[in-house]
Amino acid sequence: MITYDDFLKVEIRVGMILEADEFPRAQKPAYRLKIDFGPYGVKQTSAQITAFYGKEELVGRQVVAVMNFPPKNIAGFQSEVLLLGPVWEDGRVVLLSPERKTANGTRVL
Repeated sequence: MITYDDFLKVEIRVGMILEADEFPRAQKPAYRLKIDFGPYGVKQTSAQITAFYGKEELVGRQVVAVMNFPPKNIAGFQSEVLLLGPVWEDGRVVLLSPERKTANGTRVL
């Protein structure tokens, strides 16, 4: 069990995908994404979400991500945030998105 104060340490925010590109160097099929988090800037990440999403449909989509993990090097690419979503038993990921359009950078609690 964690406390509510522990949970508040995780900075989860809404951002909008600006760019989605193929990531051929990744071990599993993935995209490289640039995401606008409003006042928190544009961050990049890689995401294994190719099973359900084409890169064209990702641009303009709002997503939810953890912002305060340290950057992670994935096949020579610096991933700065972690997108959130349920992972199916077979490994496919469904992205979490706000139900209504929300200001980029809004905190999720």
